[in-house]
Amino acid sequence: MTAYIVLDFSVHDYDTFIEYANRVPAFMQKHGGHYIVRGAEPEVMEGNWMPERLVIIEFPSRKDAVAFLDDPDFQELKEIRIKTTTSKLVLVDGVE
Repeated sequence: MTAYIVLDFSVHDYDTFIEYANRVPAFMQKHGGHYIVRGAEPEVMEGNWMPERLVIIEFPSRKDAVAFLDDPDFQELKEIRIKTTTSKLVLVDGVE
């Protein structure tokens, strides 16, 4: 079953964040991931959720998504994202 990482974020240090943005696709691909949505500015249609930018990444399975997030070689990049953004990240399963 496919799984999706959904990231809602705002960048507060763009000059440093760009390194993360440029290097993260290689780690996603290593675990079978690809962008469904990349840095889109959402339009709120209902409710009070006010996301600034959204990223949705599809993986073949939850196991692959977790492997991406836990990859030891990815941790340095993950720290860059944490330091340069305010973000919320969730992992959800797709439908069979």
